[in-house]
Amino acid sequence: MPLTTEKSGRRLFIPALSGLYASLHDSAETILRVVAGVALVTHGLGKISDPFGATGMVESLGFYPGAFWSFMLSCTEFFGGILIAIGLFTRPAAFAAMIVLLVTVWFHWVTMGQGYSGAEKSILWAAIFLFFAVRGGNRHSVDARLGREF
Repeated sequence: MPLTTEKSGRRLFIPALSGLYASLHDSAETILRVVAGVALVTHGLGKISDPFGATGMVESLGFYPGAFWSFMLSCTEFFGGILIAIGLFTRPAAFAAMIVLLVTVWFHWVTMGQGYSGAEKSILWAAIFLFFAVRGGNRHSVDARLGREF
């Protein structure tokens, strides 16, 4: 009888790897969450020091009042990134980040006329944040330590 992965029950082409896959399953997901959160923080770092500095850019996308949406963008990227990285309120923070990324998809694809090639990175990041909006922070998160999550 071929070895299967513990979580899925599927047969592996190389059964000897089942132990490695099982041991790295949660860790790989945690690494992705931390990297995605930190990447979002780096995008928000400049904005959070001047949360109204992006007002003109936000208004050029059609979001009024620009000062309000610029502040919301700054908070979502900086504080949302921190929350995602540590795994606290992971689902709502990831959902907010996904919305921001979908706006950037629209901006690159439609406003800038760059199509898929211009929006590709934003699509990828939106998909990553969708994953965490659906799955939550996993067992290596503050949510798990608290024993509660959205």
